[in-house]
Amino acid sequence: MRGARFLLEYSKVEETLRRENIRSTIVAFGSARVRETGPGRHAAWYAMARDFGRIASERGGALDHGYGIRDNVIATGGGPGLMEAANRGAFEAGAPSIGFNILLPHEQHPNPYTTPDLTFRFHYFAMRKMHFAMRANALVAFPGGFGTLDEVFEILTLRQTGKMGPAPIVLIDRAFWTRLIELPVLVENGLIGEDDVALIEWADDAEEAWAVLARHGLGKHDPNLPPQPLGAPAGQP
Repeated sequence: MRGARFLLEYSKVEETLRRENIRSTIVAFGSARVRETGPGRHAAWYAMARDFGRIASERGGALDHGYGIRDNVIATGGGPGLMEAANRGAFEAGAPSIGFNILLPHEQHPNPYTTPDLTFRFHYFAMRKMHFAMRANALVAFPGGFGTLDEVFEILTLRQTGKMGPAPIVLIDRAFWTRLIELPVLVENGLIGEDDVALIEWADDAEEAWAVLARHGLGKHDPNLPPQPLGAPAGQP
């Protein structure tokens, strides 16, 4: 019966997002272990993710201005930490936000800032990944662990192989990411092309991250345009 369960996990989310007229999302990834008053860089990362959720929601088209269609709605893994921060920023802007939660033995439980009707619980990582990618206009990744790295490279691979449209990928806190991922090593050894490095863009705060997305046109929400078929953007994986 696994096939039926896959179908149910796909259909429930798809029908809900269609009903809520959510045409596109901005996916925000980051560690579940970061806390608002945490040590070291944790508090600064939390504040940046919260600021970004608010800025993107206010400027990207997630607010309802009477036309119904919502664009660039914040979508996270729905858990605590930096996911919570991004959802919290959207909540404070008065916008809906999505939590694609997953059942795990530890760490993962829905945070209180995702919109209740847009809070989903997945059993399968594969179906969760599919919903992350289907409506994504952009990926913004804050520092994180294995899960964040997994999702970043998932989207990078979809972009590199042409299985996803030209969604920008922005990594926030360049010093952290460049220390963690030495992309020139892959180029030097002929494992990726020099053009592949350009798939990643960088930012050091929420405003800079939004400026990158705005250069790609994410601030040009036009609810008067006929919506593309929801859930089927160009280049969908």
